[in-house]
Amino acid sequence: MTPVICLITDRHRLGEAWEPAFIQRVRAAARAGVHLIQVRERDLAGGALARLTEQCLDAVRGTRARVVVNDRLDVALAVSAHGMHLRGDSMGDAARIKRIAPPGFLIGRSVHSVEEALAVTGNGAVDYLVFGSVFETRSKPGREAAGLHALDAVSTSTTVPVLAVGGISASRAGAVARAGASGIAAIGLFADAPVEAMQGIVAQITSAFDTPEPLP
Repeated sequence: MTPVICLITDRHRLGEAWEPAFIQRVRAAARAGVHLIQVRERDLAGGALARLTEQCLDAVRGTRARVVVNDRLDVALAVSAHGMHLRGDSMGDAARIKRIAPPGFLIGRSVHSVEEALAVTGNGAVDYLVFGSVFETRSKPGREAAGLHALDAVSTSTTVPVLAVGGISASRAGAVARAGASGIAAIGLFADAPVEAMQGIVAQITSAFDTPEPLP
């Protein structure tokens, strides 16, 4: 199967003069075959976030990549982003968003259990889920890893695509595929690698999902 691959942004990993490197990384990822760019800059004010998202939309133009904004429907609609991603504790209602958003607007949601997955997918408004943290990750310090069997339980509980997040590396993609995930979402995997490595990372992840074996 072809996995869904999502780059989650974190400008704080790119130093003080982060903006050119940020856009370069988004552009390279899109051209390498990444499907989703989640603009997750939660501490940016609305205007700055809107400008950054517009730059991301320009960077992915001509590719299949889609840009979603983390938890800011107003910004996503204002700049004609491809969708938005709801946090696990978000007050946003996917069904209401679908009613007011343009056709084809993507809605993703973070979940941390089977119960959450079932609760948010019942009305058919959510297009994909992100489950984690599957492995320990520096992005969520102190959070216990959920593990692959929990990922398997969530993946088999719903027909909505489930992306694994948290401590994801290219070498772990095979294990994630065996746990039934439809793809991966990651910050460090893309933020810490050289831009020139994007093509190889995407190819390695795609290859790992081609022939997954059952989870032991």
